[in-house]
Amino acid sequence: MEFRYDLIIDYAPYFLRGTLYTIGFSFVGILIGTVLGLLIGLGKLSPYRVLRYPLDWYITFFRGTPFFVQILLIYFGVVPLLIGDSNAILAGVLGLSLNAGAYIAEIFRAGIQSIDKGQMEASRSLGMNYYESMRYVILPQAIKRMIPPLGNEFIVLIKESSILAIIAAPELMYWGRAMQGQYYRAWEPYLTVALIYLLLTLTVSTILNYIERRLTTE
Repeated sequence: MEFRYDLIIDYAPYFLRGTLYTIGFSFVGILIGTVLGLLIGLGKLSPYRVLRYPLDWYITFFRGTPFFVQILLIYFGVVPLLIGDSNAILAGVLGLSLNAGAYIAEIFRAGIQSIDKGQMEASRSLGMNYYESMRYVILPQAIKRMIPPLGNEFIVLIKESSILAIIAAPELMYWGRAMQGQYYRAWEPYLTVALIYLLLTLTVSTILNYIERRLTTE
């Protein structure tokens, strides 16, 4: 079988554009998802059931249904409800952020609960209120333990962003499918796309390993 490098060269600008969109979707998704996850994770530790139950349902829905289904519901249902029309970029950002928020909430909850209760009691005995204790004592220790699972979530998000191709969001997989449809060839587009995803995830893994080593030595 002849491998057509010339087709890859022709599509290189589109793959570059798609890669930038993939990085953008994943970065914004993990950023908003982290904020959502922190708020939801703290809410789940609340003693009030009326606050915990809706958050439990949110997490159960986004962890218990395929991302493929979620993105279709958001693209065809939620986004038109918000702005009156479908928008692939907004649907992609919203879908990745909400999905990541559910997983990151559990990471925050587990990270906070892994800190010894004596830490909270000691900070309260020094005159700090609950929020000051959480901000200055508990969270800084918990976040250090959360970095590996948060990094894994970022890598998962990069790969899951490929599903956005079904709503025509112009990320990397979208251009792979476009090339396959134009030339009726599978090896060139999909091998190129796989290689770029691999480079992205390896780069993130390397950066995270460096951060973990720095935190260990401090």
